[in-house]
Amino acid sequence: MKYKNTSGLLIASILFLSIINNITAQANFKIEDSRDNAMKLSGTSTFHDWTMQTGTFSGNAQFGLEPGNYITALRSLEFSLPVLTLKSGEKKLDKNAYKALKTKQFKDILYKLTSAKVTAEKDYKYQIKTTGNLTVAGVTKEVVIDIFCMANKNGSITCEGNYKINMGDYNVQAPNFMGGLMTTGEGVTLDFSMRFER
Repeated sequence: MKYKNTSGLLIASILFLSIINNITAQANFKIEDSRDNAMKLSGTSTFHDWTMQTGTFSGNAQFGLEPGNYITALRSLEFSLPVLTLKSGEKKLDKNAYKALKTKQFKDILYKLTSAKVTAEKDYKYQIKTTGNLTVAGVTKEVVIDIFCMANKNGSITCEGNYKINMGDYNVQAPNFMGGLMTTGEGVTLDFSMRFER
């Protein structure tokens, strides 16, 4: 009987330590104001290429970490991009883009991670293949995006990548100008760089 009690205590101790280790291996991060933060929408038109960009957006993430700030997992990631903060430097282009993206109804471009696979490279750099839900103009689609992350010496984590969006998939009609003489392409690219702080 004494042997059974000892075995039970040992198993309980192992389970308890396992739970503690799992908790301490997870760290919560959020996007802080930084010059490292940038999101850019870019595309083409019948006249010239165009770009809209912003450094204003919010988000949070939960990384699995090992001692030494080694990334082992990405358990959650969300961001919210206020569309009206995107600027091209051309008021007419911005106005037509906001209209196409239905900003009166849908203020933000949203993303929420559903799964991720981390592959370590070198020098604290990682490639993370993510699957998540991207919402544009109120329409949500599942997307697969490769994110490249860097674990910085100060404990922050910088992530960057890009994703090509077919606006027709989100029921967004490509803006046009001058009575249709200038038409933008249906495909746009979302480039992003964001720094997460604990």
